[in-house]
Amino acid sequence: MMKALLAASACIIALGAQAQDLPAEYAEKGKVVAANTPNYPPMEYRDPATNELMGLDIDLGNALAKHLGTQIEWSEIGFEQMVPSLNTGRIDLVLSGMSDLPARRETMDFVDYMTSGAQFYVSAKRAGEFKELTDFCGKTVGMSRRTSFPDEAAKWSAENCEAKGKPALVVVGTEGSADARTQLKQGRLDGAVQGSETLPYLLQLEPDTYAIVGTPFTSVYQGIGFGKDAPELRDAFAAALKALMDSGEYKTIFEKYGLTGAMLDTVMINGEAVK
Repeated sequence: MMKALLAASACIIALGAQAQDLPAEYAEKGKVVAANTPNYPPMEYRDPATNELMGLDIDLGNALAKHLGTQIEWSEIGFEQMVPSLNTGRIDLVLSGMSDLPARRETMDFVDYMTSGAQFYVSAKRAGEFKELTDFCGKTVGMSRRTSFPDEAAKWSAENCEAKGKPALVVVGTEGSADARTQLKQGRLDGAVQGSETLPYLLQLEPDTYAIVGTPFTSVYQGIGFGKDAPELRDAFAAALKALMDSGEYKTIFEKYGLTGAMLDTVMINGEAVK
């Protein structure tokens, strides 16, 4: 009997992910409201010339909404307010470079759409000082305090610096990635950390200014966040994402931003593949 129940449950999950229609309450409104903070290029940002909202997350969200026959309304709110806004119903989903972390799954569900990782970088003029990641031991490194990077960097330091008798990484929480870059240019930081998906764009935007050091020291999925009370909406977006993958539109969006290396080859919910 238990095996039969588990099999039925798995079938329900798979069928739910195949449902193409929006739940009636969202279809009637004619839109879904998505939280976004446009300060994380190339994922989300405003064109300096036109102030138009742009980025991979924006293109992907618009494409998903179009497939579902609705509109997506972007609600610009602070990153720290996204989860409370989702839980109170102010927004319907979060699509803003948010990592799918186990702790966040306690109050949210995620439809994962790409991979990411925390990446060290320095000013180009100091690149010669940092040949290996452990060269950051004892150095002052900045990263957005609103992200998981400070905790991840501290964990990396414990395992790769302190555990080997080297001085600890000095983690500085900044107001965002732009603030970290400003402090790096001012010489107040030895290095900085950003998501690996953002650095190729940054190096293109400001040539000869920064240098990437090594490879990402973490690996995580980025996901579209949904409330625990909205599984039907979650599954509708998962199905739409699969449709975009199958049609090639998903790949086209990632190619546009030079991030094909971050693509997934299957739809995932909370880090698990959906069949």
